[in-house]
Amino acid sequence: MKIKVVKRNNIDVAVVSSDKVLIRDTQSALDFITTVQYETGCNNIALNKEAISDDFFILSSCIAGEILQKFINYRVRFAIYGDFSKYTSNSLKAFMHESNKGNNVYFQSTVSLAINKLSMYDC
Repeated sequence: MKIKVVKRNNIDVAVVSSDKVLIRDTQSALDFITTVQYETGCNNIALNKEAISDDFFILSSCIAGEILQKFINYRVRFAIYGDFSKYTSNSLKAFMHESNKGNNVYFQSTVSLAINKLSMYDC
């Protein structure tokens, strides 16, 4: 896991990338949140899509909701960046679209767009 802190609009964003899956379930999400916060002090975290279990992107598994609720409960704004084109579920596309309209969770195609979203609001 590589972590880099980027400052944009006076807001620190922890940009995390990993070739290994870091988030599989709620416990691994909590471990991830606490590790990144401890190492960076950031409440804005961007993570590459490959570091999240594919089960997350199957909405019927309910894993996405459980994991994202942890980020919200711990007041961590979270962006997932990468190529989502392989996912064809209309429900998932709608979920991602609605998430991008909010202030807490974003799905973006590039790390730069993820950083931009996370640095728009100071929470």
